[in-house]
Amino acid sequence: MAKQLPYSISYVDAFRDHLAFIEPRHYATIRQKVKEQLSFEPHIETRNRKPLRPSPVFPDAWELRFGTTNRFRVFYQFDIKARTVVVLAAGVKIRSVLRIAGREIQL
Repeated sequence: MAKQLPYSISYVDAFRDHLAFIEPRHYATIRQKVKEQLSFEPHIETRNRKPLRPSPVFPDAWELRFGTTNRFRVFYQFDIKARTVVVLAAGVKIRSVLRIAGREIQL
């Protein structure tokens, strides 16, 4: 059996703006979780990785949640044939409020 190649991961330009609203001490964790969770099988639903309901904010996107009390959210899209993942956004969810780049987002 051939070894599976990892997905190529890229980030939209606005991702840096999203990170600016997250404490820098969490950047390494975010980077590590994105690589760990999305390099192989980003299309497989797990307890902390799932497709979003259709939304005008993130059409056809998936959500990855992690961190203490699952407070961090990363939204992404993937192409199975091209083996690519595009990270669309990163935010923080506290209780029922999701904030991306300092703005409250309704999904």
